[in-house]
Amino acid sequence: MTTAVSSHKDLIVWQKSVTLSIAIYKLTEGFPQREVYALSSQLRRCAVSIPSNISEGKARRSRKDFTHFLAIAYGSASEMETQLLIAATLGYCSQNEYEQVNSLLSEVSKMLRAMIEKLETRG
Repeated sequence: MTTAVSSHKDLIVWQKSVTLSIAIYKLTEGFPQREVYALSSQLRRCAVSIPSNISEGKARRSRKDFTHFLAIAYGSASEMETQLLIAATLGYCSQNEYEQVNSLLSEVSKMLRAMIEKLETRG
């Protein structure tokens, strides 16, 4: 038996992306002060963009709009992947921190991609 998803809050991908956002905020707290308006800010904007676009797309109530906003969220996740790698390479976080956040990011990205593909094949 399948349960209907009535709210973006019911979507596991939204829940995980909120967890990812919180993890990014905590991670960037330890970045150098000089990065406050640079890499920290970029990572935080991407992090907030993912669940925000999922919720906005879900609220639009059309498959086409939902798919479009999921694609934007997926783009933000891809952007975050690059920024996270740069931060780790610069030594702004430990390897363990990087791997934990990147693992969650990878999970969210895969879920978004699967949702997009499913919605696109439905027409």
